[in-house]
Amino acid sequence: MLKIAGIEMKNQVVLAPMAGVCNPAFRLIAKEFGCGLVCAEMVSDKALVHGNERTREMLYVDDREKPLSLQIFGGDRQSLVEAAKIVDKESNADIIDINMGCPVPKVTKCDAGARWLLNPDKIYEMVSAVVDAVDKPVTVKMRIGWDDEHIFVVDNALAVQRAGGQAVSVHGRTREQLYTGTADWSYIKQVKEAVDIPVIGNGDVFTPEDAKKMLETTGCDGVMVGRGALGNPWMLYRTVQYLTNGELMPDPTAEEKVRIAVVHMDRLIALKGEHVAVKEMRKHLAWYLKGLPGAARVKDAIMEETHRDEVVRMLERYVEQVNAGEFDRVRGTSGSEQDAQSDNVH
Repeated sequence: MLKIAGIEMKNQVVLAPMAGVCNPAFRLIAKEFGCGLVCAEMVSDKALVHGNERTREMLYVDDREKPLSLQIFGGDRQSLVEAAKIVDKESNADIIDINMGCPVPKVTKCDAGARWLLNPDKIYEMVSAVVDAVDKPVTVKMRIGWDDEHIFVVDNALAVQRAGGQAVSVHGRTREQLYTGTADWSYIKQVKEAVDIPVIGNGDVFTPEDAKKMLETTGCDGVMVGRGALGNPWMLYRTVQYLTNGELMPDPTAEEKVRIAVVHMDRLIALKGEHVAVKEMRKHLAWYLKGLPGAARVKDAIMEETHRDEVVRMLERYVEQVNAGEFDRVRGTSGSEQDAQSDNVH
């Protein structure tokens, strides 16, 4: 089992800290689907230190989500340490994670996120400062490097270990790749062979078989699922089952997907109110429905809707159509072809 400091997870499956996704509504679903460790979306150190109300709200952790890792990012040592202290004392998160992987310019321009990948000395300085200031265990999530010419992932992971970091998650892409191309798991293996702290592998894990292959080929201690879980917490459950007993559970039905999507939406409404939550759920609903037969039309309709009850009505009507086999009777158009236009929904 995956163990970080004194915190033992019930399995090796970890939900990645995805911005705009990993709020308490989705994290709790991930936990209910068996995920061993869930990670909250990253929060800005400066926003925390300056008392930004929305950012402070992101520190909320439901006890049912635990164990949970809460991620912070920043480029200034003093503000990063102060933010870590706030998480340490004012949140019931179990782990403080430092982001060293975010590739977006607005983060890297602040000397934060993936920008650290160019300087192992800075990594040591920043991580050790945070470790010295807090009681909770500190971990780091990183990419393998800035670009193909600057891959210092082993040195960077060793710097984390020397600084007192308790685990490191490694995404097998460079900052330059963003989310394109293929994750290179060989670097995850190199890190695992170089450090004594737990290593969590990340990148291109979309099926239970991917997760098993990553664990077997890299020797990593845990496997982190990101985009593979979007609208698909069953991926987490199916992975846990496959790694535990070798059983490959079936994919969910349209009815099952819609039921959990409504639970997700209702939890989001409880957090943010109907107006904000229904708009935010549009991208999630597109993910939940992706790949289902005849889903493109209902997705298009949902994108215009702002009321919870109307969204539920549309989804229930869609499930009735699926169960009645209406889409099976469409000639010459497969479910995947019908759904293709929705692949660009974000």
